[in-house]
Amino acid sequence: MKRSPITVRGAERLRAELKRLKTEERPAVIKAIAEARGHGDLSENAEYHAAREHQGFIEGRIKEIEHRLAHTEIIDVSKLPQSGKVVFGTTVELEGAEDGVRVTYQIVGEDEADIRQGLIAITSPIARALVGKEEGETVAVQAPGGVRSYEIVAVRYE
Repeated sequence: MKRSPITVRGAERLRAELKRLKTEERPAVIKAIAEARGHGDLSENAEYHAAREHQGFIEGRIKEIEHRLAHTEIIDVSKLPQSGKVVFGTTVELEGAEDGVRVTYQIVGEDEADIRQGLIAITSPIARALVGKEEGETVAVQAPGGVRSYEIVAVRYE
């Protein structure tokens, strides 16, 4: 199986969620199930069924995170050669050729992409257009509203 890239920060977030699920949420739901069992007839016990459903969600999420972490390659962008080229993990500042609006994106793995935080997936059209380019170059990106041009203002390895 191909290993998916993930940034150090993305891996830390997954590990923190995994720890919280195992040390806080799992014990809390086990306690809730035990308390609901104490209320008698399980067939009509909504609290019991809700707690069991929540337990299933927690266990599924734990398995999903463990699988992701086992099948990822953690890339520390600060240790990459500072070639000036856009690569996985770099933070890229762009200026729209048409409107002069500046935006900053970090190119990350699919699991950690969040456009609201400026994190774009390596597989996104804009990231694919940027990879391999360097400061000063202009790239054309196929966006939903048509082709947009951006100048690469800065490439940072942070």
